[in-house]
Amino acid sequence: MTPRAMNESVFREDSCCVMIPYEPLDDVPSGSDVRLNPSESGHRDYGGVSPTEMPEQEETLKTSPSDDDLIETRVEIPDDPDQKFFSFGKLWAFTGPGFLMSIAYLDPGNIESDLQSGAVAQYKLLWVLLAAHIIGLLLQRLSARLGVVTGKHMAEVAHEVYPFVPRIFLWIMIEIAIIGSDMQEVIGTAIAFYLLSNGAIPLFAGVLITMADTFTFLFLDKYGFRKLEVLFGVLITTMAVSFGYEFFTVKPDIGEMAKGMFIPWCVDCGRKEFMQAVSVVGAVIMPHNLYLHSALVKSRRIDRTKKKAVEEANFYYFVESGIALFCSFIINVFVVAVFAHGLYNKTNAEVRESCDKRHGIPDREAFPNNTDIVESDIYNGGMFLGCEFGLVALYVWAVGIMAAGQSSTMTGTYAGQFVMDGFLKMQWPRWQRVLVTRAIAIVPTLVVALIARGVENLTGMNDFLNCVQMLQLPFALIPVITFTSSERIMHEFKISRAFQGFALGMSALVIAINLYFFTDYITSSLGTQWYVWLGLSIPAICYFLFVCYLVYFCLCASGLITFHEGSMFTMDKHVKIDAPWRERESESSAEAVDNEGFQHREQL
Repeated sequence: MTPRAMNESVFREDSCCVMIPYEPLDDVPSGSDVRLNPSESGHRDYGGVSPTEMPEQEETLKTSPSDDDLIETRVEIPDDPDQKFFSFGKLWAFTGPGFLMSIAYLDPGNIESDLQSGAVAQYKLLWVLLAAHIIGLLLQRLSARLGVVTGKHMAEVAHEVYPFVPRIFLWIMIEIAIIGSDMQEVIGTAIAFYLLSNGAIPLFAGVLITMADTFTFLFLDKYGFRKLEVLFGVLITTMAVSFGYEFFTVKPDIGEMAKGMFIPWCVDCGRKEFMQAVSVVGAVIMPHNLYLHSALVKSRRIDRTKKKAVEEANFYYFVESGIALFCSFIINVFVVAVFAHGLYNKTNAEVRESCDKRHGIPDREAFPNNTDIVESDIYNGGMFLGCEFGLVALYVWAVGIMAAGQSSTMTGTYAGQFVMDGFLKMQWPRWQRVLVTRAIAIVPTLVVALIARGVENLTGMNDFLNCVQMLQLPFALIPVITFTSSERIMHEFKISRAFQGFALGMSALVIAINLYFFTDYITSSLGTQWYVWLGLSIPAICYFLFVCYLVYFCLCASGLITFHEGSMFTMDKHVKIDAPWRERESESSAEAVDNEGFQHREQL
């Protein structure tokens, strides 16, 4: 009898004492996503729970192709069996998702925060910008890790893990975050068109143009996801060249920049500088970006049946994300330095005097003839550069803003599709999903553009939209920590207790800072009258209770406390994310045991 025949005739006994036939796995094609059910293999993975504690039927959640049409083609990862530690070829194969993710660190809201940081505190807050990027990198690592290990993105995992009512609330909050982010991005792009056309393209027309070309660009991935990544690379390069041109034209003080970047202190800073530091953190760490990154990593064909392939993907994605965020940090520094050198403590009258010396400045009235400190925003920043360094500087600035707005609008649209598809499990054609997600974000922006009285009022909305983003941040930070801390979801790839504590601590700090900024914004905008606080008290209480619920769920999922029995407070025990690499290892071990048994019988 051959080993094959012997193996087919062997009956194995699983951990529940049920006799089932065993059949070995001969060949696994490279890049395939193999999943073995208990009924097929005779082995059952209880995720650390004893068989007697398991429910009668256990549903293992496998990577579903529900959103695969959002990523038309997947990039193959080269297999190098002789590789020792690091391969630039593999790094290049994994390069792409991190750079698309980094665009959220370069959107018009971030650019405006950068120029305001330079105008308000000169170079003193560069260390805050650096710290925000480092924290962002660590959080993005969790997001990418979740997508690689589970084969699902955050919205899909949230759909499976959270009960129905909290899941719907979570979806609504993330949609609000995406709408707020998209409004910033579309407004920035519309302002860029306005600047480039000297006001000939009105703001509402710029919004419509942005909506139309976003549709065009997003369908490029039908011809290969790599082509879309190249487009984003071109847009990032455009930003680097544009803002780099302004940087080398202005020639800021490099020594002062180094002090501001590496000395974590702010000399002679007051409340205004502190609030600007809070704004920097809030602008950099975007809620929807964590959902987006966990989905983008699925654009690579990773063989999840091999534990080494999963570990390798986690490593290369982390390296690629670090490189991408380093590039975005440098571009942000360019913007801060330009306006730290040019607008710090400048009055409107001083800037207007520069404008009067230049011919062809489209809107010198942006700076009234008074001694007030300049209030900087994207539009005024462009006018200042035109007045100080000529029209070329103004148009280069506008090109950079357009690249920032256009690229971030496209990634925001992608995030909207992933979130809606993951939470709601829609089975619509892709063009309908794009249309719906675009309309949800574009319609409010178009209404605002139509009723805004002047471009200066439109740019002033960024402060309000930054507040919206800050309020939604817990609904991305807490879930990603919840999922990556759970053994039922991540198996042996769950994060350590130390990193979990660090992530929770950093998240709590960021959330506290953002809530302080929001409270300050409300009091300065609406006042401190009792009826203002009374009107805000009910939504504030609901918000606080939901955040507490998410924190409780996070602590339970990570095993720090025990789930309270109840549909709203328990992770469904019937749900467990699959772990193909474990099933593959189990099959390999079983086949080895059977072969040893066959050889022993042959010897007898």
